[in-house]
Amino acid sequence: TKIHKIMDMAIAAGAPLVSLNDGAGARIQEGVSALAGYGGIFQRNTKASGVIPQISVMLGPCAGGAAYSPALTDFVFMVRETSQMFITGPDVVRAVTGEEITQNGLGGADVHAETSGVAHFAYDDEETCISEVRYLISMLPSNNRENPPRSASTDSADRRCERLLDLVPPDGRRPYDMRLVIEELVDDGDHMEVHERWATSIITTLARLDGQVVGIVANQPQSLAGVLDIHSSEKAARFVQMCDAFNIPLVTLVDVPGFLPGIDQEHGGIIRHGAKLLYAYCNATVPRVQVILRKAYGGAYIVMDSLSIGSDVSLAWPTNEIAVMGAEGAANVVFRRQIQAADDPDAMREQLVKEYKAELMHPYYAAERGLVDDVIDPAETRSSLIGVLRMLRSKHASMPARKHGNPPT
Repeated sequence: TKIHKIMDMAIAAGAPLVSLNDGAGARIQEGVSALAGYGGIFQRNTKASGVIPQISVMLGPCAGGAAYSPALTDFVFMVRETSQMFITGPDVVRAVTGEEITQNGLGGADVHAETSGVAHFAYDDEETCISEVRYLISMLPSNNRENPPRSASTDSADRRCERLLDLVPPDGRRPYDMRLVIEELVDDGDHMEVHERWATSIITTLARLDGQVVGIVANQPQSLAGVLDIHSSEKAARFVQMCDAFNIPLVTLVDVPGFLPGIDQEHGGIIRHGAKLLYAYCNATVPRVQVILRKAYGGAYIVMDSLSIGSDVSLAWPTNEIAVMGAEGAANVVFRRQIQAADDPDAMREQLVKEYKAELMHPYYAAERGLVDDVIDPAETRSSLIGVLRMLRSKHASMPARKHGNPPT
C-alpha cells in the first residue's frame, strides 16, 4: 500500500519514479495478499508508462514475480556481484531441469546487460550506479507534457567535424567505430549509451546537440557489419518509443547492409521483430532526422527512418549508397544471362557492376528523386543537424484517434 501511494503521487505530480530494489520478493507468510500487492505495483507501472520516466535500480536480489516491475519500467540499472534478477532461482532450475548454475550466472548484471537485454546499464559499484542514474535523470523531462531540460552549450553549433573524413572509410566494405562518429558530432563528445553491450550491431544513446537532448540510433559497422537482426531491431524499437514518449528528437545515423540472413533469424521471427522497429518509427511524432553515411540497402534502409516512413529530413554524405542491394548482388541478379553468355564472365561482371554503380548508386540518385533532402559535406554534419532540429523544434503532429495501436510483439 505504501508503494502504491508513492506511485500514485508520482503519476499525479508528473514526477519521475526511481525504485531502489533489494528484496527477497513476496512474504510467504502473507500469502495471496502479498501477491495482490505486487499486482497493484504492476498496474501502476503500466499506467505510468510513457507518462513519467520510470527507473529501476537493482541493488540486491529480485526474484519471482517481483522481477516484472523492473521489466515494465523504462530503464534498469544493475550492480555486478550485488544484484540478480530471475523468475526461478538456481535451486528451482536444478530441481526442474537438473542444470547447475550460480545466482550471478543465472541472473547477474552481466547476463542481463549482454545476453538477455533486461538491464540497460551495469556498473561495478553502487556509487557509480547512483551517479549515472542522476545523470540519466538530467537528460529526461519530468513527464510527457514537458520537453527535456536544455542546457547551455560551450561547444560551437558551427563547429566543423573534419575528423569524420578520416573516421569513416569511403570503401563500404571497411568497418569503423560509429561511437567515434557520435562523439565527434555531439556536444563535448559526451553521450550516455543505452544497452551498450546487448545487440551491439546497433547503438542507442542519449546526447546533446547545441544543448538540446537528442536520442541517437546508429548502425555499428564494427559489429556484424552493422546489420539489423532480431535483437538490434527490438533494442532500437524500445529506444525510439521511449524518446517519442518523452519528447526527445531522434537522429538516425545509417550505414546498414540489410537484415541478417539465416535460418535462425527467419525461424526466430525477424519479420515480426523487424516490424517492431518499423512500427516504432512510423508511430513517432517527435522531430526525426536521418543521416545516411554509406550503405543503405533494401528493407533495412526503409526501416532506419527513411523519408518514406515519416522522417522529417533526410541528409546524406557523398559516400551514400542507397539501393535495393549491393552492386555485386544486383548485377548477378539483373544481368545474370549476360554474364553467363560472356566469353569472360568475371570481366563482364566487373564491367556491369561499375555501370550499375554509376547509373543507379551514385550519390545524387536518391536526392534527384526527392528521397534525400540534401547531400552534405560530412564535416558540416553537426551544424546541419543542429539547424534542422532548430527548424523542427515547434513541430506538431497528430495521430488518428484510437484507444491504442496493436504493435507486433
